[in-house]
Amino acid sequence: MGMTEENREILMGEEGKASEKGAAAKAVMSYQETMEYVEELGVYGSVPGLVNMENLCEKLGNPQNELSFIHVAGTNGKGSVSAFLFEILRAAGYRVGRYISPVIFDYRERIRVGRRLIGKKDLCRLMTKMREICEELVSEGKPHPTVFEIETAVAFAYFREKGCQLVVLETGLGGALDATNIVTNTLAAVFTSVSYDHMRVLGGTLEEIAGNKAGIMKPGCFAVALKGTEGVMEVFSQKAKVFGVPLTLVDAKEASGVKRSLEKQVFSYAGYKNLTISLPGSWQVENAMVSVAVIKKLKESGFAIPDKAVYRGLLDTFWPGRFQVLASKPYFIADGAHNRDAAKRLAETIRFYFTNKRIIYIIGMLRDKEHDEILKETCPLAEQVLTISTKGERGFSAYDLACIAGKYHSNVTAADSVEEAVELAYLLADEKAVIIAFGSLSYLGNLIKTVEKASAKKDGKPIGRSSHGKQRKN
Repeated sequence: MGMTEENREILMGEEGKASEKGAAAKAVMSYQETMEYVEELGVYGSVPGLVNMENLCEKLGNPQNELSFIHVAGTNGKGSVSAFLFEILRAAGYRVGRYISPVIFDYRERIRVGRRLIGKKDLCRLMTKMREICEELVSEGKPHPTVFEIETAVAFAYFREKGCQLVVLETGLGGALDATNIVTNTLAAVFTSVSYDHMRVLGGTLEEIAGNKAGIMKPGCFAVALKGTEGVMEVFSQKAKVFGVPLTLVDAKEASGVKRSLEKQVFSYAGYKNLTISLPGSWQVENAMVSVAVIKKLKESGFAIPDKAVYRGLLDTFWPGRFQVLASKPYFIADGAHNRDAAKRLAETIRFYFTNKRIIYIIGMLRDKEHDEILKETCPLAEQVLTISTKGERGFSAYDLACIAGKYHSNVTAADSVEEAVELAYLLADEKAVIIAFGSLSYLGNLIKTVEKASAKKDGKPIGRSSHGKQRKN
């Protein structure tokens, strides 16, 4: 006969039980170990396709099949649209999960339920489980999943544990072959603007890029797309017909009564009068319109979403690093414009808000971006350009970026660090000047924190919201 649990505990004694519990606790990675593990996973790169996700999720019991998704794809604006939708649904009383990338301040920002980021203990526990699964897969002769695939699987498992009623799911790259596209319970396929980015993976034409993104449509869902070029709309329309998916197009021109300021923007659309958003930037009104169109379709599908939740959710939406006003006197703004369309929108917004103002740039970009296209669009508006280095495998040095910027501007300086760039910008600016930092989101977290510290020591005071989204009192 085998030893009973009672006899085993008697033989072990209190010291033995404590030792066993300690060993179990050590089996779960610490937060530092988890972050080191995530860093190590970078060696597996980025691999388009769903095979790895199918392997991972099968080992987890396919948590994605127990969730309902609002799937968001696009070149620019998908983060803002996801943020608007998340806040509206949260205000309506739903338990909502949200998955995003990239992040700005904290690794855990990519996974949240309601207002709370995934806890460190939960992240460590689930990442430890994923490590074990990856070891099993490799031992079975299957490929090791990439870091994004693992993070996506962790998100699905966490959302299932938390009993999320809805999940706002942002694609990582493209759509059809993106790791997030393993989901089948798609309520809404949402498309923001489509422009040129990641062409080596997604295709060299807008139609090819749109075709990749259109792959998130599923039979039984509905689709909402921001109106773009005729070719892009034809791609979405044809894909929708194949799956029998009703497609709603959102035309930015349909907004009425638009009033803009750096503090808020007001507009009317689709029967809603005087909707208000706190996000500046000319493009945010159309992103909000896309979100409202999705909400109207959800309501038609039977979801209870009162009008007050729409108004409150839009107003409460905070999305750092998107034309975020960090300080005044001088204004200091951070924006994640990192491709040609975003650069064009940034230039338009600068012209709208800051005509005839002295503009000072801080620019940091990744190596694989369209440097010439972005700098050609933005540099003519600046009086001074400061460049900084970005880190990682895709990092690009301040010197190399300054050499390219020098083709479009005669006054370019490569800074040694973000801190030096901020200090130089403040030295160059008077109270009426405007400092604008843009490019890769990868450095904006550090920059925003640096500016918040610097502005507290200067006459210029932080305004709007802190890096954590809390409203400041001026």
